[in-house]
Amino acid sequence: RPFTRTLLLRSLSNFWTHNEKSDVFADLSVEELLQVRDYMVKIPEMNITFQPLTPPSVDYLYLIELSLPKKGDVMHYLDSRKSKPAREATAVVFHGSKNIVKEYVVGPLPNPTYHRDVTFERYKMEIPLTARPPHYGEHVLRAIFIQHALKPISALLNESFGIDAAADPVFHDASPRGVKSGDRQTWLSFCRNVEGFFIHPVGFEILLNHKSTNFLSWRVVKVLYNGQYFDSISELKQQYEASAVKKIVYKPIPNYASLRPKQKPTGIAPQQFHVQGKRFSIQNNHIVYLDWSFAFGMSPLRGMRVFDVRFKGERIIYELSVQEAMSVYGSVTPHTMITKFLDGSFGIGKCAYELVRGVDCPYSATYIDTYHFLDTGVPRQLKNSICVFEHDVALPLRRHFSEIIYNSYGGLANSVLVFRTITAIGNYDYVWDFIFYQSGSVEAKVRATGYIASSFTLNNSYTYGHQVAENVTGNIHTHFVNFKVDLDVLGVKNVFQVKDMEFVNVSLPWNPEHYTMIPRLVESEFQTEQEAALHHDSKTPRYLHIASNQKNHWGHQRSYRLQVFSFPGDHLPENQAEERAMSWARYKLAITKHKDLEQSCGSLYNQNEMWAPAVDFSKFIADNERIVNEDLVAWVTAGFLHIPHAEDIPNTVTVGNGGGVLLRPHNYFDEDPSIHSVDGVYFAPGSEDSCEYNKMACLVKETCSPVLEPFSYNGFLGG
Repeated sequence: RPFTRTLLLRSLSNFWTHNEKSDVFADLSVEELLQVRDYMVKIPEMNITFQPLTPPSVDYLYLIELSLPKKGDVMHYLDSRKSKPAREATAVVFHGSKNIVKEYVVGPLPNPTYHRDVTFERYKMEIPLTARPPHYGEHVLRAIFIQHALKPISALLNESFGIDAAADPVFHDASPRGVKSGDRQTWLSFCRNVEGFFIHPVGFEILLNHKSTNFLSWRVVKVLYNGQYFDSISELKQQYEASAVKKIVYKPIPNYASLRPKQKPTGIAPQQFHVQGKRFSIQNNHIVYLDWSFAFGMSPLRGMRVFDVRFKGERIIYELSVQEAMSVYGSVTPHTMITKFLDGSFGIGKCAYELVRGVDCPYSATYIDTYHFLDTGVPRQLKNSICVFEHDVALPLRRHFSEIIYNSYGGLANSVLVFRTITAIGNYDYVWDFIFYQSGSVEAKVRATGYIASSFTLNNSYTYGHQVAENVTGNIHTHFVNFKVDLDVLGVKNVFQVKDMEFVNVSLPWNPEHYTMIPRLVESEFQTEQEAALHHDSKTPRYLHIASNQKNHWGHQRSYRLQVFSFPGDHLPENQAEERAMSWARYKLAITKHKDLEQSCGSLYNQNEMWAPAVDFSKFIADNERIVNEDLVAWVTAGFLHIPHAEDIPNTVTVGNGGGVLLRPHNYFDEDPSIHSVDGVYFAPGSEDSCEYNKMACLVKETCSPVLEPFSYNGFLGG
């Protein structure tokens, strides 16, 4: 496996051992990726290549990733002596020769001997070639085509923008690639060739038709220059040379997008270190931390995920995973006007590059490498792309000081385990965290940073954003992210409960003629998937629970509450053709009955075939199955509205830009489980200096200087 080191773990009475069966969730190793690749290219009836630098007309092996076994088979394996499910991979092939995309399951691993086409089984449709994301070979051909297409206006580009057409002009492209099913036309917005080019638009865009698998048939079908449209490059050239257009005159400007500090660093911020050694252990793809244990992985398409999450040895969550990130933009310029990004198509996990020690994660964190085979031809190593660390959030988890009747202090520092990755998908960077609390809670959180997308300022631009630099408009956009939360609360027979409050007018028992308004508890249990699909624009009960039929000591159903933190903008109206590809974002929360074929809320193909998406999440709900005493999955959507402003220059800060969901025990225990934490502090008058229940009193004696690893970074090496 990619990571096989065991870290020092102090001996603790509540330590749970590693589970070797967690390898059922492990990402494919380098050896397995190569085995699948070599098997696929040797299939006699296919003519598949794995070389990325290949034209769209060939049959290209684009992706290999783990094919997760059926949940029932995994549960039997984990919880009994049943045999281990067959280890299999999914292979995605762009069949350029047939104008279709196919998905194959290949197995068993190691040493595969079979493959089967599962495309129709998974999507109930054939996947047209136009739905594929562009691969490396197509990007290279596009760059060559653009250089050739722009050559006739090289003087214009230099005079207006300082762009050298003979070099590789810098641009970023819009998605989806068209306005209807079957299109493959992309608006390209050209920028200055500087750091942070995303916020250096120059006012020149072209619409490229690249639907044909023969790049010699590609053509420019529309041009935008300073707000004026032309039907061809030659028409723009003619009008420009005749001075029939309002010309843009290039002038050098300082690079306001550079992230080089404007002052040299003068010191180092406070650092955390482990006084008595790390209190978590990583073995293969399994992590143990105090009362917690879980398996982990990284999907190249969806991003980070954890499985078989247990607290005090009891499974709480079968799967917690990132599913999709989506943005919808507004603008007067075509590139940004059409943009609706679905990041899963670009590869959320593929874009989890190396983390910088001491900035992206604490300096003393443990770093883990990941590997992927997505448009690479060979397995690519993403060094130090996951970090794991214990973190004092600098806020007590609970505490109380008493000087009334009984003098005492009791408290507990809020030390948590953080499992983190950061994905840099084009202009935006997302910080993804799964956080494990000593109270039995788990939080899934995302925060955004990176560069805003922008457009050249034209008339009416301020209807769609604010000016953030000279001739630059920061465009209004939404952010939505989706998490899959497969909670198994004391098994797989669960119900969905909601709780809230209402005021009632009651008579005072001791003074019946007087009334007072008091809040009372209101509870209900939802019966069907449609009833439990909670739209963003509807009033949502404030307590949302996945509950078991078992009761705690006090007679209440043991459950976990889903507490969503979200500040979203409006979702794209459902009557829009593209909305089906992102229909998961209609819902703040949706509860469905678990199905192995409903693995994800989106697909690799939704971005470029929004009008007939391979996965339409709303269909998960359309069959309206009963959700009483069933294996339930919660699909949680969180996000925020971003109206860019001057402080987004040079780039966006994480503060206030994010959302997530907190999974909290609710009557699951008989008391707060953190009362058993070895970190508890308690003292009464006269015992302030005693170390018996207050290790802080002896911290000075037990502290040693940390031994730190030297700083290193390999992210520019390309894997």
